Amino acid sequence: MKKLIILMILIPNICLSANMKMIGEKGNIKDVTKTITVRMFDNYYEPNEILIKKGETVKFIVKNMGELVHELNIATKEMHIKHQPEMTKMMEHGILLSDRIDKIKMKEMAKKDHSMAHRHANSVLLEPSNTGEIIWKFNTSAKLEIACNVPGHYEAGMVASIIKD
Repeated sequence: MKKLIILMILIPNICLSANMKMIGEKGNIKDVTKTITVRMFDNYYEPNEILIKKGETVKFIVKNMGELVHELNIATKEMHIKHQPEMTKMMEHGILLSDRIDKIKMKEMAKKDHSMAHRHANSVLLEPSNTGEIIWKFNTSAKLEIACNVPGHYEAGMVASIIKD
């Protein structure tokens, strides 16, 4: 029984780790070769195209200039689609509100379901007027995009292209 419980905990983490390697990895501040400021407005990003080189480590300074909560998530289109139910669940549980994040509920829910913590190295979730950062190493050739997976935002076109030079 103990082995089964351990496997149930490890398998999702191993799968998530494998998916993350497919898109790159958390970067080291000492290796940053480029800094890009991304401004999030209500359902679009500026810039809407990001030019990077394979192997480059980029520091993203992310500013939410809109009136709604937004996410900047680096992934493939397929990974965004798989992540969207987690975001919907956060909304259904009252964690993710239109203009704020209930961090107390988030912390409580994360004890039962770690996906509710929204702690991914490739993503930042911000309330209006807040700033965050991501340091990401682009060491794969996977086709990536930046997207907001807050329910309805991806569908409204809140996506930016990552173009590899």
